[in-house]
Amino acid sequence: MAERYKILGQVAGTTAFANVYTVPAATSTVVSSIIVTNRSSSNTNYRIAVLPAGAAVANQYYIAYDSVIAGSDAIGLSLGLTLGNTDVITVNASSNVITFSVFGTEIT
Repeated sequence: MAERYKILGQVAGTTAFANVYTVPAATSTVVSSIIVTNRSSSNTNYRIAVLPAGAAVANQYYIAYDSVIAGSDAIGLSLGLTLGNTDVITVNASSNVITFSVFGTEIT
C-alpha cells in the first residue's frame, strides 16, 4: 500500500455548498486537519459535512454547523477522519470570505 501525504483540497467558501475533497476510487484517506481561515474583519459562520459515498447533505453528516470564526482569524481542526472511496468533504459559509484547506494522507 502506497501512502501520499498531501494537500487534499482548498476552496474559497461561498453560501452554496462546495466540495473541497472527494476520495478517489480504490483509495482510502486519513484527513489530518482542516484549516478554516476568515479573510474578513467580521465574524462569520461556516459549516463542514462529511458525506459517505457522495450522499446528499443531511443533518447526520455535519462535523461543524454554523460554527463561528472571528474576523481575521484561522482555526485548525485536528481530526483524524477516515474516509473511504467516493466519500466527500463539503463546506459552505455565511459569506464569501472563508477559505477551507484540507490536509491528509491518501492510501492506495
